[in-house]
Amino acid sequence: MRRPNIPALPMTWPVVASAPWSGALLALVFVALSGQAHATPAGSDDDMDRFLADKGLLGQISDTTQSVTQVTQGLALRVGSKASELVVSAMGFLGVPYKRGGNSFEAGFDCSGFVRALYEQTAGLLLPRRAEQQAAVTQAIDKADLQPGDLVFFNTLKHAFSHVGIYVGEGKFIHSPRAGSAVRVEDMHKAYWTQRFDGARRVDTQTAALRGAAQD
Repeated sequence: MRRPNIPALPMTWPVVASAPWSGALLALVFVALSGQAHATPAGSDDDMDRFLADKGLLGQISDTTQSVTQVTQGLALRVGSKASELVVSAMGFLGVPYKRGGNSFEAGFDCSGFVRALYEQTAGLLLPRRAEQQAAVTQAIDKADLQPGDLVFFNTLKHAFSHVGIYVGEGKFIHSPRAGSAVRVEDMHKAYWTQRFDGARRVDTQTAALRGAAQD
């Protein structure tokens, strides 16, 4: 039987394969060997599979792929859970009175103070203090892509991004509106908010704390 045209592996392979980061290395080897397989004549794929099976690599590559999938799914669940936690926490502040410059349950909140406090207490992220600063350090998204926990901005003071709230789902958002009012849930589909909508933003969890501290 014709021997497969397989590049020689280093003699140290068994040691490398046992390293903690062997999963990533196996993936790279798999890609390299796959490229070699495409460069060889038709029919060599079976030889390649037999070679990988003999070396015990097919099972390891499969395990690595499964592990990556599980990690990705776990991350998605954690992100979804964190957003739900933030929304639930926000609902706990319903009725807290508006306070210009307010940052706490005891003192009250203004719109950006409410958002900042929620993200800091629930997600451990430090956003800038003012609404327009929060818009500047977050990622613009399409209104149709809004998810619970995202930020929604409005022009309520005749300048862009002068008001901010937290999207809670189904076209609703929670915010601290104005003096004489309190934290409440609003319908974004109402004419007042539709006419003043300035855009949606998503918090970048990797840079929010650094940017927030820099602009504080």
